[in-house]
Amino acid sequence: MSINFSRNHDDNSQDNILAEINMTPLIDIMLVLLIVFMVTSSVTLESGLDVELPKTSSKTEKKENNIVIVSLDSKARVSVQGKKVEDTSTLKEIIKNALIQEKTDEVIFEGDTTSTVGKMIEIMDIAKSAGAQKFAIATENK
Repeated sequence: MSINFSRNHDDNSQDNILAEINMTPLIDIMLVLLIVFMVTSSVTLESGLDVELPKTSSKTEKKENNIVIVSLDSKARVSVQGKKVEDTSTLKEIIKNALIQEKTDEVIFEGDTTSTVGKMIEIMDIAKSAGAQKFAIATENK
């Protein structure tokens, strides 16, 4: 590679300036940021519905094994594992598939403080017929 210092422009050769942006450092930084966000983000399962859980003063241990979360909001909308269930006639099949996918027989119910107990019992009965054996109700500490 040679550098031409002559100021003579009579030879019809133009100085071609090649300007490129080196993308490698930018990609490296973006990948590092992606990894940092993935590591620091919480891996908790959200219910998909806006549910205000009842508050209790008793403390329980968090379950670390696989579970299926069924949520019921104040407008009687149901979600399983964070996915809204549009047709409650398919609820049994959806819970059954979630139990198989998670390889568990445990269901945790999240019910809004304004939701009715009757609807929750109806959902619990559907979950039991879908294969659930263990049940829990999610609450928040005061």
